[in-house]
Amino acid sequence: MKLNDKQIHILNVSEKLFAENGFDGTSVRTIAKEADVNVAMISYYFGSKEKLLETFLLYRIADFRNELLKVVNQKKSYTEKLDDLIKLIVYRTHAKRRMYKIIHFEFSNETRGFDFKAYTKEKLEGFKTIKAFVEEGQKAGVFNENVNIELLMPTVQGSYFNFYYNKRFYKTLIPLENDVAVDIYVHQTLTKHIQQTIKSLLTNEI
Repeated sequence: MKLNDKQIHILNVSEKLFAENGFDGTSVRTIAKEADVNVAMISYYFGSKEKLLETFLLYRIADFRNELLKVVNQKKSYTEKLDDLIKLIVYRTHAKRRMYKIIHFEFSNETRGFDFKAYTKEKLEGFKTIKAFVEEGQKAGVFNENVNIELLMPTVQGSYFNFYYNKRFYKTLIPLENDVAVDIYVHQTLTKHIQQTIKSLLTNEI
């Protein structure tokens, strides 16, 4: 997906506003004002607020499959590549958490008139890459045959979001003083925990 700097700037501003105020609570005028552009420019680039959201989702997910392929094509063992896959998914989810907040609300709202076909297609390609990797590991005798591949991604991201959206509670359990401490905890402790969880499902080892 080729976008110019101005389009990317508008999408970044839109992400922030959609995540904070919701799609309905964010007007095109507000986006234009925050992005310091003319309303007509948004219309010219995207056509409508709905199309802007659709473009934003594709922009954020477009490189996911390529990143997955880089990991699975490494000359490493299956378990090492599995750890790297989990690390990548957790890192991307944390870095793009505002996007997922928007998706969880808008994608689940069946009354919306958005066209999510292109976004769904990209997600499906990512899933196919993960599925092919797991099935290859199963044929090699490394991964268990009795595992629900479709639920691996929800297990990874579900663990992340349970922690992140309840971080106020977890701060009472764990000494997380600020956002930097949260980032470190996610990338080190939480990622390792999820790696162990998925590895135990696929290999019966930790």
